Amino acid sequence: MTGKTAPAAKKPAPAAAKKKAAPAPREGAAPKEGAAPKEEVAPAPAAATGETPAPEHPPEQLPAPTDESAPMPTEAGAEATPVPAEGSPAPPAEPEAPEPKLEKPKEEPPSCPLSLAVEEVSENSFTLTWKAPEQMGRAGLDGYVVEICKDGSSDWKAVNQELFLSTRCTVPDLSSGDKIHVRVVAVSASGTSAPATLEQPVLIREILQLPKIRMPRHLRETYIRRVGDAVNIMIPFQGKPQPEVSWSKGGQPLDSSRINIRTTARDTIFYIRQAQRGDSGKYELTVHINGAEDKATLDIQVVEPPGPPQNLKLVDVWGFNVALEWTPPADNGNAEIKGYRVQKSDKKSGKWFTVLERCTRTSCTISDLIIGNTYSFRVFSENICGLSDSAAVASGVAHIEKTKTTYQPEKIPQRDMMEPPKFTQPLTDRTTTRGYSTHLFCSVRGFPQPKIIWLKNQMEIREDPKYIALIDQGVCSLEIRKPGPFDGGVYTCKAVNPLGEASVDCRLDVKGES
Repeated sequence: MTGKTAPAAKKPAPAAAKKKAAPAPREGAAPKEGAAPKEEVAPAPAAATGETPAPEHPPEQLPAPTDESAPMPTEAGAEATPVPAEGSPAPPAEPEAPEPKLEKPKEEPPSCPLSLAVEEVSENSFTLTWKAPEQMGRAGLDGYVVEICKDGSSDWKAVNQELFLSTRCTVPDLSSGDKIHVRVVAVSASGTSAPATLEQPVLIREILQLPKIRMPRHLRETYIRRVGDAVNIMIPFQGKPQPEVSWSKGGQPLDSSRINIRTTARDTIFYIRQAQRGDSGKYELTVHINGAEDKATLDIQVVEPPGPPQNLKLVDVWGFNVALEWTPPADNGNAEIKGYRVQKSDKKSGKWFTVLERCTRTSCTISDLIIGNTYSFRVFSENICGLSDSAAVASGVAHIEKTKTTYQPEKIPQRDMMEPPKFTQPLTDRTTTRGYSTHLFCSVRGFPQPKIIWLKNQMEIREDPKYIALIDQGVCSLEIRKPGPFDGGVYTCKAVNPLGEASVDCRLDVKGES
Protein backbone atom coordinates (compact mmCIF):
# COMPACT_ATOMS: atom_id res chain seq x y z
CA MET A 1 0.00 0.00 0.00
CA THR A 2 1.27 3.41 -0.97
CA GLY A 3 -1.08 5.75 0.94
CA LYS A 4 -0.14 7.91 4.04
CA THR A 5 -1.46 7.27 7.54
CA ALA A 6 -4.29 9.60 8.64
CA PRO A 7 -3.54 11.89 11.60
CA ALA A 8 -5.26 11.38 14.95
CA ALA A 9 -8.38 13.38 15.84
CA LYS A 10 -7.65 16.79 17.43
CA LYS A 11 -10.77 16.96 19.64
CA PRO A 12 -12.17 14.22 21.85
CA ALA A 13 -15.51 12.56 21.01
CA PRO A 14 -18.67 14.07 22.46
CA ALA A 15 -19.82 12.99 25.89
CA ALA A 16 -22.64 10.83 24.39
CA ALA A 17 -20.12 8.32 23.05
CA LYS A 18 -18.54 6.61 26.05
CA LYS A 19 -15.97 4.65 24.08
CA LYS A 20 -14.47 5.28 20.63
CA ALA A 21 -11.91 3.35 18.62
CA ALA A 22 -8.76 4.93 17.29
CA PRO A 23 -9.10 6.28 13.68
CA ALA A 24 -8.00 3.88 10.91
CA PRO A 25 -5.51 4.94 8.24
CA ARG A 26 -6.75 5.80 4.75
CA GLU A 27 -6.87 3.14 2.11
CA GLY A 28 -4.17 3.17 -0.42
CA ALA A 29 -1.72 5.02 1.91
CA ALA A 30 1.81 3.78 1.52
CA PRO A 31 4.66 4.04 4.04
CA LYS A 32 7.60 6.29 3.52
CA GLU A 33 10.79 5.03 1.99
CA GLY A 34 13.10 3.34 4.41
CA ALA A 35 10.34 2.81 6.94
CA ALA A 36 9.14 -0.63 7.94
CA PRO A 37 5.67 -1.48 6.72
CA LYS A 38 2.97 -1.38 9.36
CA GLU A 39 0.21 -3.76 9.90
CA GLU A 40 -3.13 -2.65 8.67
CA VAL A 41 -5.89 -1.84 11.13
CA ALA A 42 -9.55 -2.47 10.36
CA PRO A 43 -11.72 0.62 10.04
CA ALA A 44 -13.78 1.64 13.10
CA PRO A 45 -17.47 0.72 13.03
CA ALA A 46 -20.19 3.32 12.87
CA ALA A 47 -21.01 5.10 16.10
CA ALA A 48 -24.68 4.08 15.84
CA THR A 49 -23.95 0.34 16.13
CA GLY A 50 -21.78 0.68 19.33
CA GLU A 51 -20.06 -2.67 18.54
CA THR A 52 -16.41 -3.22 17.73
CA PRO A 53 -15.55 -6.10 15.36
CA ALA A 54 -12.56 -8.25 16.18
CA PRO A 55 -9.55 -7.36 13.99
CA GLU A 56 -7.39 -9.96 12.27
CA HIS A 57 -4.18 -8.73 14.01
CA PRO A 58 -3.74 -7.01 17.36
CA PRO A 59 -3.54 -3.23 16.97
CA GLU A 60 -0.72 -1.02 18.12
CA GLN A 61 -1.01 0.72 21.51
CA LEU A 62 -2.31 4.15 20.57
CA PRO A 63 -3.81 6.79 22.80
CA ALA A 64 -7.61 6.65 22.80
CA PRO A 65 -9.50 9.92 23.47
CA THR A 66 -11.94 8.37 25.86
CA ASP A 67 -12.81 9.17 29.47
CA GLU A 68 -12.37 5.60 30.67
CA SER A 69 -9.54 3.20 29.79
CA ALA A 70 -10.83 0.13 28.04
CA PRO A 71 -8.76 -2.90 26.99
CA MET A 72 -8.35 -3.42 23.28
CA PRO A 73 -9.54 -6.75 21.88
CA THR A 74 -6.72 -9.18 21.11
CA GLU A 75 -6.34 -12.56 19.55
CA ALA A 76 -7.06 -15.59 21.58
CA GLY A 77 -4.22 -16.50 23.95
CA ALA A 78 -2.63 -12.99 23.89
CA GLU A 79 -2.26 -10.84 27.03
CA ALA A 80 -4.39 -7.72 27.29
CA THR A 81 -2.55 -4.40 27.14
CA PRO A 82 -3.97 -1.50 29.27
CA VAL A 83 -4.93 1.62 27.38
CA PRO A 84 -4.16 4.98 29.01
CA ALA A 85 -6.96 7.39 29.85
CA GLU A 86 -8.17 9.82 27.25
CA GLY A 87 -6.06 12.95 26.95
CA SER A 88 -3.00 11.59 28.88
CA PRO A 89 0.22 10.24 27.32
CA ALA A 90 1.14 6.61 27.73
CA PRO A 91 3.48 6.11 30.74
CA PRO A 92 6.91 4.73 29.86
CA ALA A 93 7.76 1.30 31.07
CA GLU A 94 10.06 1.62 34.17
CA PRO A 95 11.44 -1.00 36.51
CA GLU A 96 9.91 -1.12 39.98
CA ALA A 97 11.89 1.11 42.46
CA PRO A 98 12.45 0.01 46.09
CA GLU A 99 10.40 1.84 48.75
CA PRO A 100 12.34 4.87 50.22
CA LYS A 101 13.34 4.70 53.88
CA LEU A 102 12.28 7.62 56.21
CA GLU A 103 15.32 9.60 57.38
CA LYS A 104 15.45 11.59 60.69
CA PRO A 105 15.68 15.40 60.21
CA LYS A 106 19.17 16.73 60.85
CA GLU A 107 19.74 19.25 63.67
CA GLU A 108 20.55 22.76 62.56
CA PRO A 109 24.06 24.08 63.28
CA PRO A 110 24.48 26.90 65.80
CA SER A 111 23.95 30.49 64.77
CA CYS A 112 26.69 33.03 64.21
CA PRO A 113 28.59 34.45 67.26
CA LEU A 114 27.51 37.97 68.22
CA SER A 115 29.18 41.33 68.90
CA LEU A 116 32.65 40.50 67.63
CA ALA A 117 34.96 43.39 68.58
CA VAL A 118 38.61 44.25 69.17
CA GLU A 119 39.38 44.89 72.84
CA GLU A 120 43.07 45.75 72.73
CA VAL A 121 45.86 46.08 70.18
CA SER A 122 49.58 45.98 70.91
CA GLU A 123 52.69 45.99 68.71
CA ASN A 124 52.60 42.20 68.16
CA SER A 125 49.14 40.99 69.22
CA PHE A 126 45.49 41.92 69.61
CA THR A 127 42.60 40.71 71.76
CA LEU A 128 39.10 39.85 70.55
CA THR A 129 35.84 39.56 72.45
CA TRP A 130 32.42 38.32 71.36
CA LYS A 131 29.16 36.96 72.69
CA ALA A 132 27.70 33.46 72.45
CA PRO A 133 25.29 32.79 69.56
CA GLU A 134 21.58 32.99 70.14
CA GLN A 135 20.97 29.38 68.98
CA MET A 136 23.34 26.65 70.18
CA GLY A 137 21.33 23.50 69.40
CA ARG A 138 20.27 20.75 71.71
CA ALA A 139 23.74 19.35 72.27
CA GLY A 140 25.22 22.79 73.08
CA LEU A 141 28.48 24.27 71.84
CA ASP A 142 31.73 22.34 71.64
CA GLY A 143 33.69 25.58 71.35
CA TYR A 144 34.92 28.29 69.02
CA VAL A 145 37.51 28.51 66.28
CA VAL A 146 39.29 31.80 65.57
CA GLU A 147 40.80 32.21 62.11
CA ILE A 148 42.97 35.00 60.73
CA CYS A 149 44.07 36.01 57.29
CA LYS A 150 46.49 38.73 56.22
CA ASP A 151 45.10 41.54 54.11
CA GLY A 152 45.48 40.66 50.42
CA SER A 153 45.65 36.92 51.04
CA SER A 154 42.95 34.25 51.06
CA ASP A 155 44.84 31.80 53.24
CA TRP A 156 42.84 31.50 56.48
CA LYS A 157 44.68 29.96 59.42
CA ALA A 158 43.19 28.77 62.69
CA VAL A 159 44.65 30.46 65.76
CA ASN A 160 43.60 27.73 68.21
CA GLN A 161 44.34 24.07 67.54
CA GLU A 162 41.74 22.92 70.03
CA LEU A 163 38.24 24.22 70.65
CA PHE A 164 37.66 26.50 73.63
CA LEU A 165 34.50 27.95 75.21
CA SER A 166 35.89 31.34 76.27
CA THR A 167 34.49 34.40 74.47
CA ARG A 168 37.83 36.19 74.62
CA CYS A 169 40.94 35.38 72.66
CA THR A 170 44.37 36.96 72.24
CA VAL A 171 46.09 36.46 68.89
CA PRO A 172 49.88 36.58 69.48
CA ASP A 173 53.06 36.52 67.34
CA LEU A 174 52.07 39.15 64.78
CA SER A 175 54.20 41.72 63.01
CA SER A 176 53.81 45.43 63.55
CA GLY A 177 52.09 47.09 60.60
CA ASP A 178 50.17 44.00 59.45
CA LYS A 179 46.50 44.20 58.60
CA ILE A 180 44.70 41.09 59.78
CA HIS A 181 41.21 39.90 58.88
CA VAL A 182 39.48 37.90 61.58
CA ARG A 183 36.53 35.56 61.76
CA VAL A 184 35.08 33.41 64.52
CA VAL A 185 32.86 30.34 64.10
CA ALA A 186 30.93 28.32 66.65
CA VAL A 187 31.22 24.54 66.52
CA SER A 188 28.79 21.92 67.82
CA ALA A 189 27.96 18.29 67.14
CA SER A 190 25.43 19.36 64.49
CA GLY A 191 27.89 21.43 62.48
CA THR A 192 29.65 24.76 62.19
CA SER A 193 27.99 28.15 62.31
CA ALA A 194 28.34 30.94 59.80
CA PRO A 195 31.46 32.99 60.62
CA ALA A 196 31.33 36.28 62.49
CA THR A 197 33.76 38.71 60.83
CA LEU A 198 35.07 42.21 61.38
CA GLU A 199 34.17 44.78 58.75
CA GLN A 200 37.70 46.21 58.72
CA PRO A 201 41.04 44.48 59.16
CA VAL A 202 42.94 44.99 62.43
CA LEU A 203 46.05 47.13 62.09
CA ILE A 204 48.82 45.80 64.34
CA ARG A 205 50.52 48.77 65.91
CA GLU A 206 51.40 50.07 69.34
CA ILE A 207 48.83 52.50 70.79
CA LEU A 208 50.64 55.00 72.97
CA GLN A 209 48.99 55.87 76.30
CA LEU A 210 50.36 58.24 78.91
CA PRO A 211 51.07 56.71 82.34
CA LYS A 212 48.28 57.20 84.91
CA ILE A 213 48.03 55.93 88.50
CA ARG A 214 44.49 55.01 89.58
CA MET A 215 44.82 55.62 93.33
CA PRO A 216 41.85 54.08 95.20
CA ARG A 217 39.70 56.53 97.13
CA HIS A 218 40.44 55.09 100.59
CA LEU A 219 44.19 55.43 99.98
CA ARG A 220 44.00 59.13 99.21
CA GLU A 221 43.86 59.75 102.98
CA THR A 222 46.15 58.42 105.70
CA TYR A 223 46.06 54.61 105.73
CA ILE A 224 46.03 53.54 109.42
CA ARG A 225 46.94 50.04 110.61
CA ARG A 226 47.72 48.61 114.07
CA VAL A 227 51.08 47.21 115.05
CA GLY A 228 51.29 43.55 113.96
CA ASP A 229 48.63 43.85 111.23
CA ALA A 230 49.41 42.99 107.62
CA VAL A 231 49.52 45.78 105.02
CA ASN A 232 48.34 44.59 101.61
CA ILE A 233 47.64 47.37 99.10
CA MET A 234 46.97 47.07 95.37
CA ILE A 235 47.22 50.21 93.22
CA PRO A 236 46.18 49.94 89.54
CA PHE A 237 47.78 52.00 86.78
CA GLN A 238 47.70 52.30 82.99
CA GLY A 239 50.05 53.20 80.17
CA LYS A 240 51.41 51.92 76.85
CA PRO A 241 53.94 50.62 76.17
CA GLN A 242 54.47 48.77 79.45
CA PRO A 243 55.47 51.44 82.01
CA GLU A 244 58.26 51.14 84.55
CA VAL A 245 57.15 51.20 88.21
CA SER A 246 59.31 52.28 91.15
CA TRP A 247 58.74 52.80 94.91
CA SER A 248 60.67 55.00 97.33
CA LYS A 249 60.45 56.39 100.87
CA GLY A 250 62.08 59.71 101.63
CA GLY A 251 63.93 59.51 98.34
CA GLN A 252 65.50 56.16 99.26
CA PRO A 253 64.72 52.67 97.90
CA LEU A 254 62.52 50.46 100.05
CA ASP A 255 63.87 47.84 102.44
CA SER A 256 63.16 44.60 100.58
CA SER A 257 63.59 42.57 103.78
CA ARG A 258 60.43 44.15 105.23
CA ILE A 259 58.44 45.34 102.20
CA ASN A 260 57.51 43.18 99.23
CA ILE A 261 56.59 44.80 95.91
CA ARG A 262 54.96 42.81 93.08
CA THR A 263 54.15 44.54 89.80
CA THR A 264 52.05 43.25 86.91
CA ALA A 265 51.07 44.83 83.60
CA ARG A 266 48.08 46.55 85.21
CA ASP A 267 48.82 47.08 88.93
CA THR A 268 51.43 47.09 91.67
CA ILE A 269 51.04 45.44 95.09
CA PHE A 270 52.61 46.81 98.32
CA TYR A 271 52.84 44.16 101.06
CA ILE A 272 54.13 44.11 104.67
CA ARG A 273 53.59 40.90 106.63
CA GLN A 274 53.68 42.46 110.14
CA ALA A 275 53.61 46.24 110.35
CA GLN A 276 55.76 48.08 112.87
CA ARG A 277 55.68 51.70 113.92
CA GLY A 278 58.87 52.25 111.94
CA ASP A 279 56.93 51.43 108.76
CA SER A 280 54.93 54.64 109.15
CA GLY A 281 55.63 57.39 106.64
CA LYS A 282 54.99 58.58 103.12
CA TYR A 283 55.80 56.26 100.24
CA GLU A 284 56.14 57.58 96.68
CA LEU A 285 54.96 55.54 93.68
CA THR A 286 56.30 56.54 90.24
CA VAL A 287 55.06 55.17 86.89
CA HIS A 288 57.01 56.41 83.87
CA ILE A 289 57.18 55.70 80.12
CA ASN A 290 60.10 57.23 78.27
CA GLY A 291 59.92 60.90 79.31
CA ALA A 292 56.38 60.88 80.75
CA GLU A 293 55.62 59.89 84.34
CA ASP A 294 52.92 59.99 87.01
CA LYS A 295 53.45 60.06 90.78
CA ALA A 296 51.29 59.25 93.80
CA THR A 297 51.93 59.35 97.55
CA LEU A 298 50.82 56.64 99.97
CA ASP A 299 50.69 57.81 103.62
CA ILE A 300 50.83 54.89 106.10
CA GLN A 301 50.41 55.30 109.87
CA VAL A 302 51.03 52.29 112.13
CA VAL A 303 49.59 52.87 115.59
CA GLU A 304 49.24 51.11 118.97
CA PRO A 305 47.60 51.91 122.34
CA PRO A 306 49.19 54.83 124.25
CA GLY A 307 51.03 54.74 127.55
CA PRO A 308 49.41 55.78 130.86
CA PRO A 309 49.22 59.43 131.96
CA GLN A 310 51.98 60.77 134.17
CA ASN A 311 52.16 62.61 137.50
CA LEU A 312 48.58 61.97 138.67
CA LYS A 313 48.04 64.00 141.85
CA LEU A 314 45.22 64.48 144.36
CA VAL A 315 45.15 68.27 144.52
CA ASP A 316 42.36 69.06 146.99
CA VAL A 317 39.52 67.51 148.98
CA TRP A 318 36.61 69.60 150.27
CA GLY A 319 33.11 68.70 151.25
CA PHE A 320 31.90 66.02 148.80
CA ASN A 321 34.46 67.00 146.10
CA VAL A 322 37.95 65.99 144.95
CA ALA A 323 40.27 67.76 142.45
CA LEU A 324 42.76 65.75 140.31
CA GLU A 325 45.60 66.76 137.96
CA TRP A 326 47.97 64.83 135.62
CA THR A 327 50.22 65.24 132.55
CA PRO A 328 49.95 63.58 129.07
CA PRO A 329 51.58 60.17 128.54
CA ALA A 330 55.17 59.91 127.40
CA ASP A 331 54.15 57.59 124.51
CA ASN A 332 50.98 58.49 122.57
CA GLY A 333 51.07 55.27 120.51
CA ASN A 334 51.92 57.20 117.31
CA ALA A 335 48.40 58.71 117.31
CA GLU A 336 46.65 61.72 118.76
CA ILE A 337 45.32 61.40 122.32
CA LYS A 338 41.52 61.53 122.09
CA GLY A 339 40.92 61.94 125.85
CA TYR A 340 41.20 60.39 129.29
CA ARG A 341 39.00 58.08 131.35
CA VAL A 342 38.80 58.78 135.11
CA GLN A 343 37.67 56.08 137.57
CA LYS A 344 37.09 55.96 141.33
CA SER A 345 37.06 53.12 143.87
CA ASP A 346 35.76 53.25 147.46
CA LYS A 347 37.60 51.36 150.17
CA LYS A 348 34.56 49.33 151.25
CA SER A 349 33.73 47.66 147.89
CA GLY A 350 37.10 47.85 146.13
CA LYS A 351 35.38 48.08 142.71
CA TRP A 352 36.29 50.66 140.08
CA PHE A 353 33.59 52.88 138.58
CA THR A 354 33.98 55.29 135.65
CA VAL A 355 33.12 58.87 136.56
CA LEU A 356 34.40 60.67 133.40
CA GLU A 357 34.88 59.48 129.80
CA ARG A 358 36.81 61.24 127.05
CA CYS A 359 37.93 64.00 129.36
CA THR A 360 39.92 66.26 127.03
CA ARG A 361 41.70 68.23 129.78
CA THR A 362 44.49 67.10 132.12
CA SER A 363 42.52 68.03 135.26
CA CYS A 364 39.05 67.37 136.63
CA THR A 365 36.79 67.72 139.65
CA ILE A 366 34.84 64.74 140.97
CA SER A 367 31.70 65.52 142.99
CA ASP A 368 28.85 63.75 144.80
CA LEU A 369 31.15 61.61 146.95
CA ILE A 370 29.66 59.89 150.01
CA ILE A 371 30.47 61.16 153.48
CA GLY A 372 32.51 58.73 155.49
CA ASN A 373 34.00 56.82 152.51
CA THR A 374 37.65 56.70 151.50
CA TYR A 375 38.30 56.88 147.72
CA SER A 376 41.17 56.01 145.35
CA PHE A 377 41.47 57.35 141.77
CA ARG A 378 43.09 56.24 138.49
CA VAL A 379 43.24 57.64 134.92
CA PHE A 380 43.60 55.91 131.49
CA SER A 381 44.72 57.66 128.30
CA GLU A 382 42.92 56.91 125.00
CA ASN A 383 43.78 57.20 121.28
CA ILE A 384 42.37 55.75 118.03
CA CYS A 385 43.41 52.24 119.12
CA GLY A 386 41.63 52.45 122.47
CA LEU A 387 42.62 52.75 126.12
CA SER A 388 46.13 52.45 127.43
CA ASP A 389 47.11 49.03 128.72
CA SER A 390 47.70 50.39 132.23
CA ALA A 391 46.44 53.35 134.23
CA ALA A 392 48.04 56.03 136.39
CA VAL A 393 46.93 55.62 140.03
CA ALA A 394 46.92 58.55 142.48
CA SER A 395 49.32 58.02 145.32
CA GLY A 396 47.01 59.46 147.99
CA VAL A 397 43.43 58.69 148.99
CA ALA A 398 40.55 61.04 149.68
CA HIS A 399 38.63 60.62 152.94
CA ILE A 400 35.29 62.41 152.95
CA GLU A 401 34.79 63.49 156.62
CA LYS A 402 31.72 64.79 158.38
CA THR A 403 31.91 68.51 159.04
CA LYS A 404 30.79 69.77 162.53
CA THR A 405 28.32 72.63 162.18
CA THR A 406 26.42 74.60 164.90
CA TYR A 407 23.12 76.18 164.11
CA GLN A 408 23.01 79.84 165.01
CA PRO A 409 19.65 81.49 164.45
CA GLU A 410 19.67 84.86 162.87
CA LYS A 411 19.34 87.73 165.31
CA ILE A 412 16.38 89.90 164.46
CA PRO A 413 16.20 93.34 166.13
CA GLN A 414 13.12 93.67 168.34
CA ARG A 415 10.64 96.40 167.46
CA ASP A 416 8.55 98.31 170.00
CA MET A 417 5.00 97.16 169.33
CA MET A 418 3.38 98.92 172.36
CA GLU A 419 0.40 101.00 171.27
CA PRO A 420 -2.60 102.52 173.10
CA PRO A 421 -6.09 101.51 172.00
CA LYS A 422 -7.40 103.13 168.85
CA PHE A 423 -10.69 102.48 167.09
CA THR A 424 -10.25 101.98 163.38
CA GLN A 425 -13.99 101.55 162.70
CA PRO A 426 -16.49 103.44 164.92
CA LEU A 427 -20.06 102.50 165.86
CA THR A 428 -22.89 103.74 163.67
CA ASP A 429 -26.43 104.78 164.64
CA ARG A 430 -29.05 102.15 163.99
CA THR A 431 -32.82 101.82 163.96
CA THR A 432 -34.40 98.45 164.61
CA THR A 433 -37.85 96.95 164.97
CA ARG A 434 -39.20 95.72 168.25
CA GLY A 435 -38.77 91.98 168.72
CA TYR A 436 -36.02 91.59 166.03
CA SER A 437 -32.43 91.03 167.26
CA THR A 438 -29.80 93.54 166.11
CA HIS A 439 -25.97 93.88 166.16
CA LEU A 440 -23.58 96.77 166.82
CA PHE A 441 -20.06 96.57 165.26
CA CYS A 442 -16.73 98.42 165.61
CA SER A 443 -12.98 97.59 165.32
CA VAL A 444 -10.04 98.51 167.53
CA ARG A 445 -6.31 97.99 167.72
CA GLY A 446 -3.69 98.31 170.39
CA PHE A 447 -0.88 96.41 172.15
CA PRO A 448 -1.21 94.87 174.62
CA GLN A 449 -4.66 93.79 173.54
CA PRO A 450 -7.15 96.21 175.11
CA LYS A 451 -10.06 95.20 177.35
CA ILE A 452 -13.50 95.92 175.83
CA ILE A 453 -16.32 97.37 177.99
CA TRP A 454 -19.89 98.02 176.68
CA LEU A 455 -22.09 100.72 178.27
CA LYS A 456 -25.74 101.73 177.82
CA ASN A 457 -26.60 105.26 178.74
CA GLN A 458 -23.25 105.43 180.60
CA MET A 459 -24.13 102.30 182.56
CA GLU A 460 -21.86 99.25 182.16
CA ILE A 461 -23.57 96.25 180.72
CA ARG A 462 -22.68 93.31 182.87
CA GLU A 463 -23.70 89.69 182.68
CA ASP A 464 -27.13 90.20 181.17
CA PRO A 465 -28.46 87.39 178.99
CA LYS A 466 -30.14 89.94 176.76
CA TYR A 467 -26.71 91.09 175.52
CA ILE A 468 -23.92 89.00 173.99
CA ALA A 469 -20.49 90.73 173.56
CA LEU A 470 -17.70 89.20 171.32
CA ILE A 471 -14.23 90.24 170.05
CA ASP A 472 -12.32 88.53 167.23
CA GLN A 473 -9.13 89.84 165.55
CA GLY A 474 -9.88 93.34 166.80
CA VAL A 475 -13.55 93.32 165.63
CA CYS A 476 -15.99 94.02 168.50
CA SER A 477 -19.68 93.12 168.30
CA LEU A 478 -22.66 93.45 170.61
CA GLU A 479 -25.85 91.45 169.97
CA ILE A 480 -29.13 92.82 171.45
CA ARG A 481 -31.65 90.01 171.54
CA LYS A 482 -35.30 90.93 170.79
CA PRO A 483 -35.07 94.55 171.82
CA GLY A 484 -38.03 96.37 173.32
CA PRO A 485 -38.89 100.06 173.65
CA PHE A 486 -36.79 100.32 176.80
CA ASP A 487 -33.64 98.97 174.97
CA GLY A 488 -33.22 102.14 172.91
CA GLY A 489 -30.59 104.72 173.92
CA VAL A 490 -26.89 105.53 173.59
CA TYR A 491 -24.49 102.56 173.49
CA THR A 492 -20.74 103.05 174.14
CA CYS A 493 -17.74 100.72 173.43
CA LYS A 494 -14.67 101.48 175.56
CA ALA A 495 -11.19 99.92 174.98
CA VAL A 496 -8.63 100.05 177.82
CA ASN A 497 -4.97 98.86 178.06
CA PRO A 498 -1.95 100.03 180.16
CA LEU A 499 -1.11 102.74 177.62
CA GLY A 500 -4.54 104.36 177.59
CA GLU A 501 -8.16 104.02 176.61
CA ALA A 502 -10.54 104.98 173.79
CA SER A 503 -14.31 104.88 173.26
CA VAL A 504 -16.95 105.23 170.55
CA ASP A 505 -20.74 105.45 170.84
CA CYS A 506 -23.91 105.31 168.78
CA ARG A 507 -27.68 105.74 169.20
CA LEU A 508 -30.16 102.84 168.87
CA ASP A 509 -33.82 103.51 168.17
CA VAL A 510 -36.46 100.76 168.65
CA LYS A 511 -39.73 101.20 166.74
CA GLY A 512 -42.92 99.34 167.31
CA GLU A 513 -44.43 97.06 164.68
CA SER A 514 -46.74 98.92 162.30
